[in-house]
Amino acid sequence: MFNKNSNEDGNVLFLILIAVALFAALSYAVTSSTRSSGGNPSSETNLISSAQITQYPASVSTAIFRAIVSGTAVSEIRFNRPSEFATLDSTAIGVFHPSGGGATYNPAPADIMVSGSAGQWVFNGGLEVPDIGIAGAGGNDIIAYLVGVKQSICSKINEEHGLGTAIPVLDADRSALYTTRMYDDGSSDYVLPTGNQADITDGSGAFDGQPFGCFQNAGGGDYVYYHVVVER
Repeated sequence: MFNKNSNEDGNVLFLILIAVALFAALSYAVTSSTRSSGGNPSSETNLISSAQITQYPASVSTAIFRAIVSGTAVSEIRFNRPSEFATLDSTAIGVFHPSGGGATYNPAPADIMVSGSAGQWVFNGGLEVPDIGIAGAGGNDIIAYLVGVKQSICSKINEEHGLGTAIPVLDADRSALYTTRMYDDGSSDYVLPTGNQADITDGSGAFDGQPFGCFQNAGGGDYVYYHVVVER
C-alpha cells in the first residue's frame, strides 16, 4: 500500500540535501573570490570607492558639453555649487544649474577622504596634462580635482588604470593652481588663463596622455585625484 507520509518525508529530505549542497557551493565561491582578491576586504572596498570617484566627473563632462552646445563658451562655464547659484552672472553658464548644464553636484563620500568629511570637487583650467589636447598657450584643460583622498584610494585608482600602485609625486607645488575654483563668487570672476600653463607631471612622464589619475603634491602634500572634463 502507498505510504504518503514516507513519500513526503523523502521529498523533504531531498530538498534539505539540495539546500546543503547549494550552501556549500556558495561558501566555496565566496571563499575562492576572497582568496583571488588577496583575502583583503579593504581592497574590495577601495576598488568600489575608486570606481565611484572616476565615474562622477564623466557625468559632469556630459553636462559641460550640453552647456557648450547651447552656446556657452568654455571660458564662460562656471562650476557654482547649488548654494552658490545666486551669484552666477547667468544661470545658463552654471554646469550644476538646471538652466545650464543640469549636472548634479555630489560631494565625494567622507570615508574616502583623509579628513573624514565629505570631499568637495574643484573644477578649473589652471593646469594641463601633457599629450592631452594641445600644448602651450591656450592648451590648459578644464580639470576636476578631489583634494585630500586617502592614500589607499589614490593607489587603487592608479592601479586600476595602468599607472601602477605607486603614486607619482609632482615635480613642484601645484596646490595654488588646483585649489582655485572656476566659479562666480559675486564679487570677482574667474578668468581662464591663456598663457603657457604648468603641467601635471612628476618629471618622468607618468601622467603624459593620462586623462585621469592620482598624484601626490610635492613635498609630501595632499593626495589628489584629477580628471580632465574638457580637453583643450
